[in-house]
Amino acid sequence: MAHEKFDVGGMTCAACQAHVDRAVCSLPGVQEVSVNLLSGSMIVDYDEGQLGPDDICAAVDRAGYSASPVSADPGEAPGAPAARLESPTKKLEATAEAMKTRLVASIAFLVPLFYIGMGHMLGWPLPSVFTDHIHAMTLALTMFLLLLPILYVNRAYFINGFKSLAHRAPTMDALIAIGAAASVAWSVYAMFVMADQLACGDVHGAAATAMDNLYLESAGTILTLVTVGKYLEIRSKSKTGSAIEALIDLAPKTACVVADDGSEQTVDADAIQVGQTVRVRPGEAVPVDGVVLEGISAIDESALTGESIPQEKSPGDTVHAATINRTGSFTFRATRVGADTSLARIIQLVEDANATKAPISRLADKVAAVFVPAVLLIALVTFIVWMALTADVNEALTAGVAVVVISCPCALGLATPVAIMVGTGKGAEMGVLFKSAEALENLHKVDVVVLDKTGTVTQGRPAVTDILPAVRADGRTLSEKQLLKLAAALERSSEHPLAEAIMAAADERGIVARPVSDFAAVPGRGVTAREGANPIAAGNAQLMAELGIDIDRTQLEAFARDGKTPLFFAKNGELVGTIAVADEIKPTSPAAIGTLGHLGVHAIMLTGDNRTTADAIARRVGLDDVVADVMPADKERHVRDLQAAGHVVAMVGDGINDSPALARADVGLAIGAGADVAKKGADVVLMHSDLLDVARAIELSRAVIRNIKQDLFWALFYNSLGIPLAAGVLYPVLGWQLSPMFGAAAMSLSSVCVVSNALRLRGFRPTSTDMQQ
Repeated sequence: MAHEKFDVGGMTCAACQAHVDRAVCSLPGVQEVSVNLLSGSMIVDYDEGQLGPDDICAAVDRAGYSASPVSADPGEAPGAPAARLESPTKKLEATAEAMKTRLVASIAFLVPLFYIGMGHMLGWPLPSVFTDHIHAMTLALTMFLLLLPILYVNRAYFINGFKSLAHRAPTMDALIAIGAAASVAWSVYAMFVMADQLACGDVHGAAATAMDNLYLESAGTILTLVTVGKYLEIRSKSKTGSAIEALIDLAPKTACVVADDGSEQTVDADAIQVGQTVRVRPGEAVPVDGVVLEGISAIDESALTGESIPQEKSPGDTVHAATINRTGSFTFRATRVGADTSLARIIQLVEDANATKAPISRLADKVAAVFVPAVLLIALVTFIVWMALTADVNEALTAGVAVVVISCPCALGLATPVAIMVGTGKGAEMGVLFKSAEALENLHKVDVVVLDKTGTVTQGRPAVTDILPAVRADGRTLSEKQLLKLAAALERSSEHPLAEAIMAAADERGIVARPVSDFAAVPGRGVTAREGANPIAAGNAQLMAELGIDIDRTQLEAFARDGKTPLFFAKNGELVGTIAVADEIKPTSPAAIGTLGHLGVHAIMLTGDNRTTADAIARRVGLDDVVADVMPADKERHVRDLQAAGHVVAMVGDGINDSPALARADVGLAIGAGADVAKKGADVVLMHSDLLDVARAIELSRAVIRNIKQDLFWALFYNSLGIPLAAGVLYPVLGWQLSPMFGAAAMSLSSVCVVSNALRLRGFRPTSTDMQQ
């Protein structure tokens, strides 16, 4: 089964999107199609044994559009430099510039056209050549000549519109083309009538015909107002990818490559190859991912991980593209370049999410598929009814054209993809990466969050929590530093994880471990050694009992209740102190649990740890529901049981042991930053490894879905109100008949409103941020 992305050209509205979708879905072997109007892209899952990319492109071409697969240059050799990341908004900005040129030209000719065409009705001063009855044809010809440039610069509406009619798949361009063409055609007919009247000497009849039957300024206004709306819409859409744009801009354009002989050369960043040595000076951005070879520096990784504190990097540590070197100079070996860097993977995840289709968009797709044909039918019926009731072609044509130009399938088609694009971009900015639009939508329905303990609620690594020197028989007591010094001397040769925690604590205090002799590990219990002539030991209660050393059982039970593991230290057969080690909870975990409760989401901790430790962690973070002693294979079953009980479940884990549960959950959220962003089992990746981001992701999902519903409601309400008004339903009661010019303005405004409403999400601020402050 192949999964391929295509660029699609020529789509202008939701009807276009529906036609492309239908054309590709009809091909044998196609499993799933997702067409995105906003990004002009399409993702197709298909059976390679039945068809290929060329067949898919041909089907799109037959539907009246263009398509090409998005792939690397086939002539590019393996290991060749990858192309620089392209901005997702460049294409939109180029389109906006072209639309701006059309708009300026349209306005330049519309202003005199509108003034001449409407001046006599509004009492504006006009030259006598345009007001005298005898010069009626001069007025008509002048207006027609002013309209021609407007028709020419906006010819794309007619080409695309009539092409879609020829393919029996009418689009919004077809509505615009029909409305404008009807106005022009009727006006040209009126000009022939005028010429005949003037030939017969009927000057007043020709003037009356010019007054009542010329719609040239209406045609020019319709095309110009639609172009205004299109320009504003495209400019707004180009802002939706601002978060990704900011990430791409962080990547440096050049880099300093160090040759084998030590010489340095500045090259394009996209020319760096795996294995090359790169130097980064203070203030410069890291161009690609790699491993530090020489030098020590502090790297600002906030662009990728959101971590505001610069991270110390020394030889052996990894660095990532787009992070900023704040202090010293260092060299590193490039390990991942181009599309393999962490930055590129983040951008790819967000773009993939934008290209997919949220389930809520199916409503708009179903409506769009029949929308334009329905509008054309309503316009035809409107024209016939007005003719039957009034026998006035002008009134009937006005109503019919108004119906055609006021309808707006664009608003329906843009409601979902614009909000999804802004939402996923905002998520990336916050460090929350949605892999699909479906994940973004499903998260808003979650009512239960299942949390893994280690690495999710806790730090995932043991740390020293208590240093308690004991009172010896002679009344003397070691200081905390002396006890830690003894502990470091014993544990420096041990490979146990608890020993690592003690050595880390010693390093933080600048303690250098003294050498010991006769070191021996006692499996499952601890270690023994000699410090000079003094026997020393470190281990659990069992080892102390074997050595005949008394310990404080009350303190031992207290540590157990708190989920801490005590290590006892003895010297010369006497207890000298206790150091407790525990997997510390993350600083934000209690706030995250509280925020989830505030959002109405029930949190459950699911862990393989023992009940005592699990309960201790739960008490400290405010969790009421804990399932302990769970094997990794059983986590998926617990998630399934919750779903069977009617809950919508999100699972939060590290993406490795928890992968079955992450895949089973309605939404899987993986903890992991930097190079771990592409975890396979999850739908959402939390870049900060911060549990608060779970609450933020849920809030963002709810805000996006609320925005989509607002836009869909507005689009449906606008069309359901505007079309009857244009058809003249209220004319018998209130005498209202909508002008095609006002209809075109309203249609353009509706699309701009939908996009503008979605752009409000750029200012989204989760309540969890406020609760922290």
